[in-house]
Amino acid sequence: MSFVSIRSRPSSLRFKICCSATGEAQAKKETVDKVCMIVKKQLAVPDGTPVTAESKFSELGADSVLQVEIVMGLEEEFNITVDETSAQDIATVQDAADLIEKLVTEKTA
Repeated sequence: MSFVSIRSRPSSLRFKICCSATGEAQAKKETVDKVCMIVKKQLAVPDGTPVTAESKFSELGADSVLQVEIVMGLEEEFNITVDETSAQDIATVQDAADLIEKLVTEKTA
């Protein structure tokens, strides 16, 4: 009888796979970066505090009023209109960036 040997790899060799649960393409890096910049400005995030695609608005200190202000800032910057239902579904920078690209694409189609 023979046994298969499995060796675990060091964590430094692991990688992360991200995919959208809906099968939709994720926003471009430029859009995510711009959303990060707007979120930092709207929330007055201290310098050195990382804001990434995975950042949740609530973890950055945004209450419901500040989240509305973020959405308004995004609407102004990207010249789009976000309906109330879609705005309520935005929890992270990535959520916002994905929605922005969808709305911009629909607007130009």
